[in-house]
Amino acid sequence: MNFYESLGYLVFGSRLRRLSEAFLSEVNKTYQAAGIDFDASWFPVFYLLSQTDSLSIKELSDTTGVSHPAASQLVTNLKSKKLLKTTTCSDDGRRQLVQLTKAGRALLERIIPVWEALSLTMEELVLAEPECAHLLPAIAAIEKTFRSVSLSDKIGEKLSTLKLTEHGQNL
Repeated sequence: MNFYESLGYLVFGSRLRRLSEAFLSEVNKTYQAAGIDFDASWFPVFYLLSQTDSLSIKELSDTTGVSHPAASQLVTNLKSKKLLKTTTCSDDGRRQLVQLTKAGRALLERIIPVWEALSLTMEELVLAEPECAHLLPAIAAIEKTFRSVSLSDKIGEKLSTLKLTEHGQNL
């Protein structure tokens, strides 16, 4: 058992971050090897815009579960690369609609095959290791749990209980 496995839930977030970083690094290597100037962190924007002509920054933020400032920063970054453009919404002048530019659409056409190959590869890897089949449902379950329960409140309750027990007080 390696160091991280031996610590169980104490390093849950660290293990997920390491796994995510390793996964995204491999995906980015794939883009680079194919000569495609694309970063895996751009995926949510490009995927959503592959499904619709335009969306607001709020819709992007809400759909992906990132903060509005983070979504706005990503859009600004992609605008500076001339991959996205924003226009003011005709019925609400406060809303900015995000769209792919011509260069962004051309890039999208090049990255879609990578997404298809990635999906097929992950399916093969999961089939090769049956325990992996539980990964996505388990992640969905823990996300649901974290939406319904405040982890920090629960930890605080346990900490209070431990402190009371430590000082000889019985609940």
